[in-house]
Formats: sequence, C-alpha cells, structure tokens
Amino acid sequence: MGFLLFVIALIWFFVMYKIYGGFIANRIYRLNDKNVTPAHELEDGVDYVPTNKWVVWGHHYTSIAGLGPIVGPAIGIIWGWVPAFLWITLGTIFAGAVHDFSALVISLRNKGKSIGEITTQIIGPRAKYLFFIVIFFELWIVIAIFAMIMGILFNMYPASVFPVWMEIPIALLLSYMVYKKKKRLNVWSWWALILMYVTVAIGVLIPIKLPGNAVIDWLIIMSIYIYIASTLPVETLLQPRDYINAHELIVAMGLIFLGAIGAVIASPTHLAIVAPAVNIHPKGAPPLWPFLFVTIACGAISGFHSLVASGTSSKQIDKESDAKLVGYGGMVSEGILAALVVLAVAAGIGIAAGGKSAGIAVWNAHYSSWVAAKGLGAKIGAFVGGSVNMLKYIFGSSKYMTDLVATIMGVFIVSFAGTTLDTATRAQRYVIQEFGKDLNVGWLQGKHPATLIAVLSAFGLAMVQPNGKGALILWPLFGTVNQLLAALALLVATVYLIRKKAPSIVTSIPMIFMVIMTSWAMVSNIRNFQKAHNWLLFIIGLVIFILMIWLIIEAIVAIRNAKRGKEVKGVEELG
Repeated sequence: MGFLLFVIALIWFFVMYKIYGGFIANRIYRLNDKNVTPAHELEDGVDYVPTNKWVVWGHHYTSIAGLGPIVGPAIGIIWGWVPAFLWITLGTIFAGAVHDFSALVISLRNKGKSIGEITTQIIGPRAKYLFFIVIFFELWIVIAIFAMIMGILFNMYPASVFPVWMEIPIALLLSYMVYKKKKRLNVWSWWALILMYVTVAIGVLIPIKLPGNAVIDWLIIMSIYIYIASTLPVETLLQPRDYINAHELIVAMGLIFLGAIGAVIASPTHLAIVAPAVNIHPKGAPPLWPFLFVTIACGAISGFHSLVASGTSSKQIDKESDAKLVGYGGMVSEGILAALVVLAVAAGIGIAAGGKSAGIAVWNAHYSSWVAAKGLGAKIGAFVGGSVNMLKYIFGSSKYMTDLVATIMGVFIVSFAGTTLDTATRAQRYVIQEFGKDLNVGWLQGKHPATLIAVLSAFGLAMVQPNGKGALILWPLFGTVNQLLAALALLVATVYLIRKKAPSIVTSIPMIFMVIMTSWAMVSNIRNFQKAHNWLLFIIGLVIFILMIWLIIEAIVAIRNAKRGKEVKGVEELG
C-alpha cells in the first residue's frame, strides 16, 4: 500500500507538470524566448549569469528544499497520512508550483528584482516597505536557525562532516572544468558525484565531532563560510555545489525507491502503512485545520520559495522557457521528495519491527504526542530510520553498510540545509542592497556591507540565548510568517495578472486559501501567546498580522484601480 501510494504520487506529479504547468506557462504567462532575461541584460559575472537550465534547476531545487520537505511532512503526518498526502499532492500542483513559477516569471520580466521590490511596481510604494519588513524578518530567522541547525546536524551525523566540507573543493573543481576549461557538464558533474560518494565512504571511517560547545563553534564557522560563499560569483561555488546536491537527491530518492521495491518483493506486508489514515486529535497537537497547512509548508507551498525564485534563480535564467522547469518543475520535484518522506515515515519506519502490528507500535511510540514528534531529532530520525530500513534490502544489514546508508542520508540532509543557508544569505544581501538603493544610501548598496549586515544580524539573533539558540525565541512565529509571505506573493502575482489583463484565477484561488489558513493560524497563535503571557511573541505576531491586513487593503485598492484602468501614483510600468 505504501509503495503504491508513492507510485500514484509520481504519476500525478508528472502528468500535472505537463498539463497544468504547461497551461500556466503557455496560456497564462505566455513565456517567450524573444524576451531578454536579466541574466543577459545585466550580466556581471557575479550575480547575473546566463546558465544551463538544469544547473539553475539544481540550484533552485536544493535551495527551496533544504529540510522543509523532510521535517514538515515528518511532523504533519501526526494528523494522519491521508491529510498529509492530499495536501502535498494537491498543494504542490495548484498552490506551491504556481507560487514559485509566478514569482520567478514576474522577477524575470522586471530586471531580476526581488518580489519585495517588485511590489512597488505592482501594488504601490507603501506596500514595498511593508513587504520588506516581512521578508527581512523571515530571512533573518532562516539564516540564524539554519546556522544553528547545521551545528546540530553535524553533531547528529559526525560521519557527514568530512564529505560535506569536501564538497566545496569538489564544487570548485567542477566549476573550473566546466566554466574555465569548457569541459562537458554532464561528464564532469557525474565525476564530481562519484568523488562525493568516495568522501562519504571515508566519512564513515573517520567521523568528526568537535569537542566542547560544538554548536557555537559550528555557528561561528558557518557564519564565516556563508559570508564568503554569498559574495563569490554564483558560478564559482553556489551553482556547481547545488548541482551536485541535486544529483545527490536523485541518487537518494532512487535508492529509497529501489529499497521500497525490495521490501515489497521480500514481502508485501513489509511496506504496509503503519501510520493512521486520519488522526484528528493527536495528544497535545494544535487542530488539523488550519495548522496542517502551516506545518507542511515546503513540499506543498512556502513563502521562502518566492525569495529564492526572485532573489537568485531569476538572475541565472538563460531564456524564458527555462522558467517552467526551474520554477514549476522545481516545486514539483520538492513535492516528490515530500511524498517520499510520507512513504518513509508512514511505512518504512515500521519495517524493522517485524510485522504490521509491531510496526504500528513503533509508529505510536514515535508519535505518542506532539511534543515527542516535533523536535528536530525526532523528525529527521523518523525519515532517516525509515529510509535505512528500506535500504537494507539493497545494502544488507551489516554495521558498516548500515552506517554507510545512514551517512548517505545524513550528507544529503546536511547538504540541503547548507544550500538553504547560503541562498538565504545571498537573498538577504539582495534585499538589503535594494533597500539601500531605494533610500539612496550608497554604502548599503555594496555587496560586502550588505552581506555583513545579513550575517551579523543573524549571528546576533542566534547568540541571544546559550548554544546559539536565540532564533528559537522567534521560531514559533516562523511557520505563519512563512505562509503569510506565500499568500502575499500570490497576492502580488494576482494583481500583476489583473494589470496585464491575463486570467488571474490560477493565483487568486490559492491566494485566498492561504490568506484564510494563515490568518486563522496567526490569530490562534496570538491568542495562545497572550494566554501564556509571552508578550514578545504576542506583540511581534500582532504587528505582523496588522502588516498583512494593511498589505491586503493596499492590494485591493490596486486591483480596483487596475480594473478601472486607473494609473497609480508611484507605480511604474510592469515588464
């Protein structure tokens, strides 16, 4: 049953990418390769670089994925595999992929500007500053939390330390051979992947764990690294490393798929679903409605994706038609990963128990309550454990092979987290530079001062609490802020389509749904903060909610003006 469920998801995603993705690309946004992309118009060899569409897809996919499509479904399944599966499959096609693709195309047609900057042209100048606050706040938390998470993951999977850091020289080698020596990308990317797995095998033999307060040490190391990485030309490190990561994902997904087949061949009951179909009231969990749609973000729809699409990916697109693969296809690929996580957690987690009833007991123990299941270690552990159980049918169950499989999955997870951290820092740098340009502050437009602000502000947030966990203070707000950003990006896309006199129903319906779900969740959280006398989160949450209402009002005014054909002061001509 579990394997069949994943096969159904694969077929669904492939067919809808061709049909619905093609409809939006050709009939709604009317992609045209005669349009000059920002990568060509503003080519600078650092940020604006025309790039092979598969390389951009690799960068975009690994940047938007990170840990989101793993941890979200791994915790969201506590409400049952049916709600999680439906939200992933339907949300990805009709909301998430539309959201990502829209942000990418709109940015492509407006000189690669971020979605926040474009808001000025689409809605009005006031809206831009409101959007800037939301975007900066989101990226501020993402950078701080992922820098901390990298340290935690290195502690959880010490065998991953060597291969993850060796990926940097391997990526630099790939960049040198492809861009400097003009060697074939396909050949050298596979050589790079082979080298990566050699380092994985070595990492199992020489796990590295820092002594003392390792999380703080890793936090400092990661802060230095992301400063350097986010100021380098994209083709030097970001693109080749993300392309390698994309290959890693394909290999990992392929192995899990083969492991699932092996489990089914060994015995059809081995991959039986042990998670409940629906679990409306898990112990200590918030209500399914609306929190499922906030908990499973990446893998269905996530506002962070609009920052990647309009922040880094739009500056690398070679021609407009590539946007379908990168924007819509990137999100569909993430939906496939999220569906694979559901398979691993709903069925794979119980394989080693020996029988379906024993597997159900394992699942119930892992998901006994919201508190038991929501920790990072529990979520990652559920996915890795389920994957390792399935891969035993390929690699066997010796200690070294079990450790090797766990390291393969650990490297895959840590690499994706690192990609998200790098891209978030670069996107935050773009946001600060654009803000500096709007304020006519020259020094703020430089990439080094802007990057320094992005890194130091996040590091300062992390260090507010011991062990670099300062971002956890604001983390309870992140889910709703992230989905608020998704709703606002869809809102901007809707106004854009109306102003361009194009059908807007494809963006307006998911936008309305996300506004309702996010508002509902935000109001619930604000009430909980007030009851718990957590006045910091209460005030910040209330301010963000007010900003959302303000932006919606601004957008309604813009829509009315657009339908009347009325020009708005301060709104420029759209691309």
